[in-house]
Amino acid sequence: MTHRVVTSAVLLVLLFAACQRSPDAQTNQSATKSFSAADLSKLRWIEGTWRGSGVGQAPFFERYRFENDSTLVVDTFPDEKLDKVAETSRFELKDGRFGNGSYVASSIDDNGINFEPLANANNSFRWERISENTWKATLKWPAKGDKPARERVYNMERIPGK
Repeated sequence: MTHRVVTSAVLLVLLFAACQRSPDAQTNQSATKSFSAADLSKLRWIEGTWRGSGVGQAPFFERYRFENDSTLVVDTFPDEKLDKVAETSRFELKDGRFGNGSYVASSIDDNGINFEPLANANNSFRWERISENTWKATLKWPAKGDKPARERVYNMERIPGK
């Protein structure tokens, strides 16, 4: 074979391999942006205790707090008494990646953060600041089989003094 034929064959194999990557692999690759503690400091607005609501959703209660400059802890409470934690999630910055094992951040700006699925999840979501005392969580699921793409929005209101 001539050098030109071998080079063409290698290029075709590489092009074919690139086209065969799954959409999940493409999403996860884009989610590998490197973040720092300075990036996480843009999210300090989310610290506090919040009442969540959404269409067809009973109110829910969560507290967001930075344990240190690289760990965001989210406590979920069963009711508005806020006296018992039902579940705790930890989002940690490790090796430039910020996530919780199931999700990884793909972008952070002064008003929000986007997360993409990593493992055991198929939806993405964004936490977006609206004002000092409100923000929204937007969850998005891709179309799958005969199910169309869908979106759900939760509105979060700060609970003063908590």
